[in-house]
Amino acid sequence: MAACGDFHFAGNLFLRRRSGYHVINTYKLGGEGGWDYLTLDSSARRLYISRATHVIVIDVDSGKPVGDIPDTPGVHGIALAPELGRGFVSNGREGTVTIFDIATLKLITKVKVGDGPDAILYEPTTKRVFTFNGKSHDSTAIDAAKGTVLSTIKLEGKPESADSDGKGEIFVNIEDKSQLDAIDSNKLEVKSRWPLAPCQEPSGLSMDRKNRRLFVGLRQ
Repeated sequence: MAACGDFHFAGNLFLRRRSGYHVINTYKLGGEGGWDYLTLDSSARRLYISRATHVIVIDVDSGKPVGDIPDTPGVHGIALAPELGRGFVSNGREGTVTIFDIATLKLITKVKVGDGPDAILYEPTTKRVFTFNGKSHDSTAIDAAKGTVLSTIKLEGKPESADSDGKGEIFVNIEDKSQLDAIDSNKLEVKSRWPLAPCQEPSGLSMDRKNRRLFVGLRQ
């Protein structure tokens, strides 16, 4: 289950936290494609849902569709840069990132990145987008405003999920090495590595920015 602010999405259920978790509504989304990452735009009240070859966008209050972003083969994640009016989709099977207009959901351009981009995030202090490429074992840094590739950061293994502290430091799980890496988004290099053994296959990752704590999901 992916948590975003007050709202929690599990399959086709929205839940709100009050005196505990309980179902407040069920939205039947329908359509084709499986599921992967979800991204919530809390200010615009929109939820972006990856569906294998396209991204559906719904209004979180009504559950009604707002639009669809097509031609995203093997989509994994969606990152948003609201101050730039742009969104970014990692297309895993194509090795590209779709850049789209947040207001209209229309395509701006596609950018070639590494092989098998999975997780994707926007780092606001540098205004850069980072993809984490599972097959080529690296991260691609993109200038979010210009839509151009800045650098490729080599990693020691297969990156999985990633998060940032909102101040320029990015953290990414290295799934096949039982390792957590920290990336400097200014210098575009790995600055630290921490072993996570004896636990294995780190996948889920989330950061409590207020207390500067990382939570990693692993197999023991």
